[in-house]
Amino acid sequence: MDTERKRLAMRAWRRGTREADLMLGPWADAMLPGMDAAALVAFEDLLEENDVDLAAWLLGMRPAPEKFAAQVAAIAAFATEKAASARDVRQTFT
Repeated sequence: MDTERKRLAMRAWRRGTREADLMLGPWADAMLPGMDAAALVAFEDLLEENDVDLAAWLLGMRPAPEKFAAQVAAIAAFATEKAASARDVRQTFT
């Protein structure tokens, strides 16, 4: 992974709140390698927003601004899918 992608991954995993880390970090790990330059810029713009706003948007508590709406929806769907997979694994062993 190039330096820019590594920097964005680090920023996604080290947001300041664990909730934001757990929603943004795994998505960044999965998606950053395949992103084009425009998508990288859009993700960096999203990471400039504060954690309280990001969490509210990702959890569906408030609508995301139009410029982030599609990206926030993709990240939220990814996080929901990961959470469902984790629940399925736990249920297998209980």
